[in-house]
Amino acid sequence: MRKPSVTVRVPATTANLGPGFDTLGVALKLHNQISIRETDNSTIERVDAMRGDAGALAMTREAMDAFFRRSKVKPHGAQVEVKGDVPTTGGLGSSVTVRLGIVFALNELDGRPLSDTALLEVVTELEHHPDNAAPALFGGFVVSGVVGGTIRYRRFNVPPSLKFVVCVPDFPVSTEKARALLPKQVSISDAVDNMKRVALITSIFATGDYSLLRGLFDDKLHQPYRKKLIPMLDDVINAGVEAGALAGWLSGSGSSIMCITEQKEKAVAEAMANVFAKQQIRSDPHVLVADNDGTRVKRA
Repeated sequence: MRKPSVTVRVPATTANLGPGFDTLGVALKLHNQISIRETDNSTIERVDAMRGDAGALAMTREAMDAFFRRSKVKPHGAQVEVKGDVPTTGGLGSSVTVRLGIVFALNELDGRPLSDTALLEVVTELEHHPDNAAPALFGGFVVSGVVGGTIRYRRFNVPPSLKFVVCVPDFPVSTEKARALLPKQVSISDAVDNMKRVALITSIFATGDYSLLRGLFDDKLHQPYRKKLIPMLDDVINAGVEAGALAGWLSGSGSSIMCITEQKEKAVAEAMANVFAKQQIRSDPHVLVADNDGTRVKRA
């Protein structure tokens, strides 16, 4: 007898948006598909190209265990398949697409015992912060954070006229190494500078006057330190801005670099890629728009 199966589509995300460290994120129309089929035995199996990867299997088991623990559903075996277009490294939320995809698909498979808020809490526990998880789940632009032990968030739709131009260079950046570079303390002036930019960015996404985003994405909390791993960061952003972009930032912990624009998106992508090319680094540019739908079940 054929066992139940569910396939979900999860969008990539760009997080931090410069000054919004661990707080701001946008879902993008670049997706992974996660399929789960219940099996008769108790084993968990990856059946995609990553099936032999110990790290991929560990992530799969961790996400399934977290779902069963939170939902109180009796654990069962499953075959898990992950495929799609989100780079496995690069700062576009690949790990969230897998973790959220597994938890969301299991929730569908087992009768939806968890609410959307509970799903977000499970994935945030796995990811340690919700800046990727919240937009991947709900879509659009999301400001989120854990406040008093509770995840608080607000989301806003993003129009297709706003383009997200990302260059994915041909080298990975470890999230752990990127975080290890961050200082334990920052000055009050640097913290205030970031706070005002985050407040302004959020208000602009809420009201829709995107031309006012120009000049707001400078950061003093993480990007200056992570440039050690991506020394061409400022040059790539500046090239994009000179070609017509409003601003740019390091996507997540990198290595992808993102620019946002309302015009000349192809010229922006070419300018950004040319900076990498001059350093003899291959990069893969994409012109994307926001995904306002978030994670959804894929219908046959």
